Amino acid sequence: MTETPTPQPAPNPTLPLEETINLLLADLGEPTVACAESCTGGNVAARLSRISGSSAYFLGGIVSYSNSAKHDLLGVSDEILESVGAVSPECALAMAEGARHAFDADVAVSTTGIAGPTGATARKPVGLVYIALSIQGAHQVEEHHFPGDRAAVTRAATERALELLHDGIVQLISNTTSD
Repeated sequence: MTETPTPQPAPNPTLPLEETINLLLADLGEPTVACAESCTGGNVAARLSRISGSSAYFLGGIVSYSNSAKHDLLGVSDEILESVGAVSPECALAMAEGARHAFDADVAVSTTGIAGPTGATARKPVGLVYIALSIQGAHQVEEHHFPGDRAAVTRAATERALELLHDGIVQLISNTTSD
């Protein structure tokens, strides 16, 4: 007999994403979640941890603003940092995987980018952000070009990271319930 997976709530436009994530995970305690942030400066972790009960699934976050922190705390290789740089899909993925391993989490999300107004180059303009998701054996990286000033880029990157995290959690739960 095939078991029908339990439907999981989609992001509710009236609820902040961190509350929707909490509704998915608070009673389960699994999957566990972690994050690694650069351009969002801890905003993803702050949004997740502001919800009472999030300690049941949110293990922590690492704000790795410098390349040395990305390397030392998350295991981003010198090769990635020197060849493609900190603002790259390769670095975003290595950060997400590093956070997942550092916290022994089931799923992790990362952000790295140019929030501005300084730090941009012709190849890497203000608003360029890479967001990665690492789930046991699977991963996803997105490239975004968010408009606006530093605050707007940070807000948009934080929101998209939470959306990607939500979608990854739903996928992980669906895979678990269909096994």
